[in-house]
Amino acid sequence: MKRRFVAAFALTALTALSTIAEAKTTLSVWYHAGRPAERQVLEDQIARFQKDNPEIEIKAVQLPEGSYNDQISAAALSNSLPDLLDFDGPLLANYVWSGHVRPLNGLLPQEVIDDLLPSLTAQGTYPIDGKLYGVGAFDSGLALWANRALLEKAQIRIPTTPEDAWTLAEFEDAMTRLSTLDGVKWPLDVKLNYGNGEWFTYGFSPLVQSFGGDLIDRKSWKAAGALDSDGSARGLGKLQEWIKRGWVVPASAGDTAFYGDKTAALALVGHWAFPNHDKGLGADAILLPMPKFGPRHVTGLGSWNWGISSESKRATEAAAFLAFLMRPDEILRIANANGAVPGRKAAIPQSDLYKDGGRLNLYYKQLLTIGVSRPFHPAYPLLTRAFADAVSNVVSGADVKTELRKAASRVDRGVAENGGYPPFGSK
Repeated sequence: MKRRFVAAFALTALTALSTIAEAKTTLSVWYHAGRPAERQVLEDQIARFQKDNPEIEIKAVQLPEGSYNDQISAAALSNSLPDLLDFDGPLLANYVWSGHVRPLNGLLPQEVIDDLLPSLTAQGTYPIDGKLYGVGAFDSGLALWANRALLEKAQIRIPTTPEDAWTLAEFEDAMTRLSTLDGVKWPLDVKLNYGNGEWFTYGFSPLVQSFGGDLIDRKSWKAAGALDSDGSARGLGKLQEWIKRGWVVPASAGDTAFYGDKTAALALVGHWAFPNHDKGLGADAILLPMPKFGPRHVTGLGSWNWGISSESKRATEAAAFLAFLMRPDEILRIANANGAVPGRKAAIPQSDLYKDGGRLNLYYKQLLTIGVSRPFHPAYPLLTRAFADAVSNVVSGADVKTELRKAASRVDRGVAENGGYPPFGSK
């Protein structure tokens, strides 16, 4: 009798455990292999979410950043996209147009949507239907870093807000002065060592936009007349001029000229460089507003964000995890790790780096005043490759106007081959 009771109890327990196991939802999550500090924060977030939500098991897959988009495209073709995935913001239009991701409206809490930085709302909203398809825990910052000691030694004015940014004349005067200082090999590092890729578009498109150019006309969606305009040529022409004058750190010199070797006085780079700059220069590493190179004052924006796959059968659970990642305290964890701008307005005052008076508050102010997104068009993957190739050739000494004409023709030809990507102004 006792044995039968024990056996029955064991069977009941096993049945209960089996029921729990069956009830558990497995959520697939793909993310790019970013910097180690970012990866560690995300891994910790996954572990804490699962502890608080034992009914959801997260199967996370980390993919190399360089081939990430190609792997997403391959998975989409084979109907094997994960439930939740991150992607670089400018690629969102292509993903939405291709049907890879679904709207977040009605899935993500409205309080999260309402509290997003305006730049993230703009980046994540598809202009055709006005729905939100992507949200980021952070946005990017692009400006000048400077070695305060070298600026003071050269008696150069130190601007502190977008309103008092250097003009082109002041910027070039500063580089002239800095080039004469002992120990300064190059006044400016623009991270040519990053190589031909998204950095060339993110980092240098504000230069052409400041002079009145752009990567593509944002109404006609034609590259000819925008990418190969006089403004675009003036912008890239200035970059080439600075290189020829010996003012720019060559790619061969690597990444440490500004913060390590201290042989460069200025660095045009994004928020991700802050930890190295702080470690290498301490209080002498100061953030300056993006110079107003031309008639228009521009800086870049946009970063990695999250979306829910249109294939997912677990969209509610994916949205729950995404809402967890978008909590202000979780946003601060990732932003403190990578130096990025916290993605919700509620998180800004809680950030030592980004609150009023914080060392990186200028990035936030720029997003609100002079930030310009990369073009929101399904052809963006082609557009960024064409522009980056043009930049690469210009850096190597090629004729600026010729390279921009080639790039514009390449983009318009690709758009035409896809029928204009309807409904983006196509036939």
